[in-house]
Amino acid sequence: MAPRDGGPLGGEQRFSVYTGAELASDAAIPTAAQLGLEPPRYCGQCGRRMIVQIDPVGWWAQCSRHGRIHSNEIAGYR
Repeated sequence: MAPRDGGPLGGEQRFSVYTGAELASDAAIPTAAQLGLEPPRYCGQCGRRMIVQIDPVGWWAQCSRHGRIHSNEIAGYR
């Protein structure tokens, strides 16, 4: 299931969800993130730092402006 429109990972991504920097063609993605071991730490729409909670079965991340996303919501998105 793809993230819902308007959520931290939905809509047009302007910022890296792992570094918070503006997206560029030469932006590096951390190795742990490439392996799927790191949850997103920054909102892809506004670049704000998100609250992240990790538990044994997944994680959730919440942006103060764009809401919350759960790891099970992006299974088909990765």
